[in-house]
Amino acid sequence: MSATSGEKPIAFLDLPAQQKRLGPALKKRIDTVLEHCRFVLGPEVTELEERLAAWSGVGHCVGVSSGTDALQIVMMAENIGPGDAVFLPAFTYTATAEVPLVLGATPVFVDVDPQTFQIDPASLRARIAAVKAAGKLTPRAIVGVDLFGQPAPWEELRAIAAEERLFLLDDCAQAFGGVYRGRPLGGEAVATTLSFFPSKPLGGYGDGGAILTDDAERAELYRSLRTHGEGKTRYEVLRTGMNGRLDTLQAAVLLAKLDGFREELARREAIACAYDAGLAGVAQVPVRVPESASAWAIYSILLKDEAQRAATQARMRDAGVPSAIYYPLPLHHQPAYRDHHDGVALPVSEALSKRILALPIHPELTDAEVARVISAVRG
Repeated sequence: MSATSGEKPIAFLDLPAQQKRLGPALKKRIDTVLEHCRFVLGPEVTELEERLAAWSGVGHCVGVSSGTDALQIVMMAENIGPGDAVFLPAFTYTATAEVPLVLGATPVFVDVDPQTFQIDPASLRARIAAVKAAGKLTPRAIVGVDLFGQPAPWEELRAIAAEERLFLLDDCAQAFGGVYRGRPLGGEAVATTLSFFPSKPLGGYGDGGAILTDDAERAELYRSLRTHGEGKTRYEVLRTGMNGRLDTLQAAVLLAKLDGFREELARREAIACAYDAGLAGVAQVPVRVPESASAWAIYSILLKDEAQRAATQARMRDAGVPSAIYYPLPLHHQPAYRDHHDGVALPVSEALSKRILALPIHPELTDAEVARVISAVRG
């Protein structure tokens, strides 16, 4: 089918349709905030923190201003800084590597699994050994990223962190709602960071994030750091912090969306399964992490090479079907990070960037639109 035949182009992310569906609930939540006018750390923030902690099965949740700020607050709490090495996957979004550098630490890029795209434990062990042998940096932390909605290999990451005495952090920006070995993601590491950027499965109407942990002392420290390092009162300053609070209006939007979140996750899974069936043999469809369920923030296929990807994207555009590339460069090839990389080749991450293509996946997609996406990819 072609967009020129009168069909409406498909939206890669259809927030207007979601807003229309959730309209009454959203309006009620927002109107309540406008009535009480507690726009910073209002009661909706507390309610959201309690619900997110309960969903994830952890003891504490701290709402913050973005997923990036969540990462920074957690690393600040561990005093990660100059001379420290933070190990993280090369194939992910920039925020994961950006934060260590902002704090003066050094990101050490690790290759990923060619099937699941998650951080590769074998590569991680090799990278830790190389840093220790070089003797220039002190290994301090591992960041596992639940890429595209699927969980990282947490059993292996916990074992490595314990062996090497490294802090373990879960960057779960893309995967709230995912499940690992029967457990909701959120408690696999010492701390888990979330993002509520609008494109995420649970997204707000602006920036927002949260930190999950079972450690009460760390949770108290995160709350202090998000509010300028304050103590028991607003003008008791115990440490250098930041302005990293979650707006009450964002919390209100997220609460309205959270009520129907399980149904949205189920719809994402149904779309992913339809893509699996419709594209088998045409492209490499996502390989599931064993004993897990994805939140399906992103559904990415692998094509043969850059030429086939370009041809597929062009055909999709002609049919009114959008696509995206996550990510066109691995982090160690990005201009901002090249000078911080030790030059080691990370072949899987490098190859994925040339072949990967993301398809629309959101709860508002109709079955007819899913069929159009499949038809456009197949050609």
